[in-house]
Amino acid sequence: MAVKDTVETSVIEALPLSKIKEGIPKLFGIPSGVPGLDELFFTFEYDGDGVKKVPLGGLPSSAVIHITGVPDTGKSLMGEQFALSQASRGYNVLFVSVEIPTPFLAQSLKERSRALRLDWEEIEDRIFVLDITKYPELRDNIVKLDRVISETIETNNIKSTVVDSITGLYEGKEMIARTIVRKLYEVMKRYYQTSIFISQKRSSHEEESAEAAGGYAVPHILDCTIVLSKMVLSSKTLANLYNRPLGDTIHTLRIDGCRMCGHDRRTHLVEIDERGIVKVVKPIEDLARR
Repeated sequence: MAVKDTVETSVIEALPLSKIKEGIPKLFGIPSGVPGLDELFFTFEYDGDGVKKVPLGGLPSSAVIHITGVPDTGKSLMGEQFALSQASRGYNVLFVSVEIPTPFLAQSLKERSRALRLDWEEIEDRIFVLDITKYPELRDNIVKLDRVISETIETNNIKSTVVDSITGLYEGKEMIARTIVRKLYEVMKRYYQTSIFISQKRSSHEEESAEAAGGYAVPHILDCTIVLSKMVLSSKTLANLYNRPLGDTIHTLRIDGCRMCGHDRRTHLVEIDERGIVKVVKPIEDLARR
């Protein structure tokens, strides 16, 4: 008796943009919780022949923001400030902790909330932590991680997500970094998440470039890249330029690119105070005008 093979086929078609109007998200600013950062993103209004630049007032909504830098440049601090800022505004946040166990992350978030003068008791029920250190099988199974993140977002009405760090998901297997990052990016886009993906730099990477562990695949896929760097003032010339003591360390921030909206392309000075609060201060070019 002959057996006839049956092959299921799905309809694949290209749609005109007029058919997807309802799925096009509105662009607006999502407060980052980092003073001085929200003003660096903008959009435009058009009136006849006139063009007006309008501040977005935050990170572009539904964007996946890539923050990269060498150690001690404020990457995780910025991720925490974003999570706390959104939770304090009444929104649920998912924090995917790849390297720090939940109790220690909670300790850090609690201290940061005190420094920001936020009510911890109003925030703690709005930040949901997915602890990859507790479930190491998720680190090696991106399909399962995709499913768990999706279920968490749907069940808890999550509006924003922080992943710290995506580098830990492809440690020792950077050849597949593109596959892992793209899968997570697709999850964020599916649920219109405003997200921060934190990644680390290798010692061979230029500090001010967008390249991170996993190569340029990470910034190529994600919507926006913020590069953090630091420099030790090892000469009197540098110390005088930045008006800081000889041997002090300065931190900088630069938006390397953002496909979602306009952005300030200049390098800005960053302050990280004793409480661990990150603040964007002013463009470095202002120092040359003194």
